[in-house]
Amino acid sequence: MDLKPENLAEIRRDFHRFPELGFQEKRTKDKIASYLKELGLDVYYGSGIVGLLRVGHGTKVIGLRADMDALPIQETNTHNYISKNKGIMHACGHDGHMTMLLGAAHKLSTNTNFNGTIVFIFQPNEEHGLGAKAMMDEGLLENFPIEEIYGIHNLPGIPTGELLTRPGLICSSESLFEMKIKGMGGHSSMPQLGRDTITIGAEIVQTIQTIISRKISSGSGAVVSVTEFISDGQRNVLSGETILKGDVRTRQIDDRKKIEIYLNQIAEGIATAHDIKIEVAFETEFIETINHIKPTEAVLKTAKNSGLKVTNCEPMSFSEDFAHFSNAVPGCFFLLGNGIIGANNKPLHSSDYDFNDDLLSIGSDFWASLAKNRLSTEG
Repeated sequence: MDLKPENLAEIRRDFHRFPELGFQEKRTKDKIASYLKELGLDVYYGSGIVGLLRVGHGTKVIGLRADMDALPIQETNTHNYISKNKGIMHACGHDGHMTMLLGAAHKLSTNTNFNGTIVFIFQPNEEHGLGAKAMMDEGLLENFPIEEIYGIHNLPGIPTGELLTRPGLICSSESLFEMKIKGMGGHSSMPQLGRDTITIGAEIVQTIQTIISRKISSGSGAVVSVTEFISDGQRNVLSGETILKGDVRTRQIDDRKKIEIYLNQIAEGIATAHDIKIEVAFETEFIETINHIKPTEAVLKTAKNSGLKVTNCEPMSFSEDFAHFSNAVPGCFFLLGNGIIGANNKPLHSSDYDFNDDLLSIGSDFWASLAKNRLSTEG
């Protein structure tokens, strides 16, 4: 199907019907590659897809990025393009992100009044924070010397097309922790003979709450949550092993490092008090997403010139894999309002969320304007 503006909604809905999880985006990649090749772009396969558009003799190279993966969610919408892949759904709008970037590729390849190179980046596995690093490990930045990189994400609950961004921190980091509590099981009628790890785990959960309330500066935006409590206890059997899993969000690297230290201190102290062992694992999958000044200024200028309403937002509590790109190359991550009505206003990652097709042309036009501004023929 042609990538003309009138076809973008059906292209997006086709992506929506056939969602694929991270690093499993085979059909999605094949469709994207086919569209890019029809436009005459050079196409490169890897864990993701890269399309290359060179115009003129300009040496400047910019990157425009869209994410491809879906989520393990059973869709509950009733529209006629509901997911056909059981238990998998585009509940975060990546179907729309891909389509907007494809629409921009069409505009830029058919109206080449700019001078330089555009790298269209279609990234896998954003949801688990692994896709950007995978593409970088494959040599993305060495093979394509990108000088600036940009990323769009939709945001429900904001009027359609309103643009939100800010210089500096835009998205929090995400770290996962696991505590393995090794005690001693026993009969529930004689708890004094064992080391009941459920009771000890509950003590840990309560103590963890003091990290934010008593050890991290107020207003830091840091969050520590225990999200799983797993034990081997039975009806009349005390638990001998319990696993606690949790999630940490921070806006500052120092806070992230402090929380890791505090989690280990809490585990060590409680283990000593109960004469047991507690093993702690802490892994950061999403680092903080930082917007650089010049790319952010370029986004804001393009938005104002395009007539979009612009909001200088507060840092977001969610995390974004784009962080690994903007940590290596000056970049800007920004948000476009997905609307305030119906499924367009449902939270990201909800089973009844849907991307707003009215945003497709807005996003495609913005991408094209931004690229032309950064690769001005005057330069």
